[in-house]
Amino acid sequence: MIKVIRGLIMVLLPAIVMAASGDIDATKSTIIATFKQEGVSVDAPFKKFTGRIVYDATNAAKASATIEVETGTLDVGGEEYNAEVRKKAWFDSATFPNASFHSTAIKADAKNHFTATGTLSVKGKAITVTVPVAVQDTAGVNAFDGTLVISRAAFGIGDPVWNDVLDDKVSVRFHLVTAKQ
Repeated sequence: MIKVIRGLIMVLLPAIVMAASGDIDATKSTIIATFKQEGVSVDAPFKKFTGRIVYDATNAAKASATIEVETGTLDVGGEEYNAEVRKKAWFDSATFPNASFHSTAIKADAKNHFTATGTLSVKGKAITVTVPVAVQDTAGVNAFDGTLVISRAAFGIGDPVWNDVLDDKVSVRFHLVTAKQ
């Protein structure tokens, strides 16, 4: 009986390990907003975010993702600028401290690639978005990479006096690492 149980565990263990992932490891992950200011690209990382990604390599449709980003942690290069983007005209971080993404559907595209559709909520506005994601499955971790382009105007982000200086489109690039469970 013990040999049967051991054999069953040896057969099922790889499937269990491959089937799930969990909390985002923020120390190994990045979320970076890239925008153009007077035609020059600026990369601005968010310093604090959390989330959970449940991923099954054999059935991407059962995957799910929930990500919360602290809007007040966007680092645009100096505290004076960081304080500006926390103001009401920008992220209004005092009223809306978090932006979030909650997946509603995952569709496999190709091996190690899927499209995630979900609700992106920023500054009290919720918009359905779709983002292509690539998955790297290595030594006990999954890494999820993608880029989502959003419109500042769609979320009411930005003081209108900056519209001639800053592009409306912002690319949000992410590299999210989760430990397999």
